Amino acid sequence: MASPAPLDRHHRPLGVLRLSLTARCNLACPYCLPDGQEPPGLLSLEERLLLVEAAVQLGVHTLRLTGGEPLLHGDLEALIGALAPLRQRPAGDRRGRLRQIALTTNGTLLSAERARSLREAGLERITISLDGADGTSVARMAGLASTAVPPASVGSAAMGAGGAGPGTEGETNNSRARGEVLLARVLAAIEHARAAGFDPAAGELKLNAVITRHGNADQLLPLAALARERGLELRLIEYMDVGNRNGWDPAEVISAAEMVGRIDTRWPLEPLGRDCHGTASRWRYRDGGGLLAAVASISAPFCGDCNRLRITADGVAYSCLFAAHGTDLRPWLRPRPDRDGLLAALSSLWRQRDDRYSEERSLSAMATANGSIATPDATAIPDAAVARQARPPAHAEMAYLGG
Repeated sequence: MASPAPLDRHHRPLGVLRLSLTARCNLACPYCLPDGQEPPGLLSLEERLLLVEAAVQLGVHTLRLTGGEPLLHGDLEALIGALAPLRQRPAGDRRGRLRQIALTTNGTLLSAERARSLREAGLERITISLDGADGTSVARMAGLASTAVPPASVGSAAMGAGGAGPGTEGETNNSRARGEVLLARVLAAIEHARAAGFDPAAGELKLNAVITRHGNADQLLPLAALARERGLELRLIEYMDVGNRNGWDPAEVISAAEMVGRIDTRWPLEPLGRDCHGTASRWRYRDGGGLLAAVASISAPFCGDCNRLRITADGVAYSCLFAAHGTDLRPWLRPRPDRDGLLAALSSLWRQRDDRYSEERSLSAMATANGSIATPDATAIPDAAVARQARPPAHAEMAYLGG
């Protein structure tokens, strides 16, 4: 007999599992800065399957595969294929049913063959990250160094990590060239995904962009134009203070309201709202040019109906995007799997969940004028010192992926 689906202390159900497959990435985006190597104790394929099965029994219906860069993980297709039994369960099955598997990638490793193999394995949705529409911006936001053009395939370390930065004209041109190579590769990945059957009109192929005030704010309109031309929903993501590596500065945050407002001035929009438990508010272009979305984790948090659980590549579960401490699940996976113990541990973790950090931080900032700045939508963002005092350093694996 299945356990009843748990609710947390704010009566929020568990619905989405974000499972990191690797802490590594082949880029070094300055807002993220993931690991260059795997943590010790990386989960095996079998252990990930056990985790997903337990989470589905507790109410998870959507699995989002993330990283780092998940395409660096060799067992990706095997994992997706092995989850087929969970997806084939009938509606109403007491053990739960997995309804969707999604993936977020930077696209650099998504060849035509890889896109087809993912689709054949059972992947239903891909979100590709792209933070600029020209070589210079792409290089800057991907953290590319001004040396050597990036290889077509990278195994572990960041692709030229280090950032272009100021330099000679030759270095600038080299950096731009690297960015153009990367941009061409990502644009090709979009078309590979489309050709493999991921239909943008059905929401199966989307574009993510993290926008920072002094990094790529000038790319808002070019990115919107690119997405409109290619029939993609563009998801604009506020710069977040997730992890302890990205040197988060609230002055770099551009609120979703400001981003959407700029695009609305060029291409008028009409609001569609935010789905229950969703992370993104959405708009429709009035001229029929498609959809736009924005994730406002800083300026307009949506903690109230958050239904997401995150598990890192080494098996630590976090009940909040901004959580500082997690629960290590490996004691119930090793040396022998304890299915009942794992189910009980996950259920207890969720029932004790009280997280609403971003809402609390926002309310506190609005109530205290000292040490805060006002965003265009009148939401206060605390300065970096206040933010650091509010919580200890968070876990390293970033969360600009998926939703």
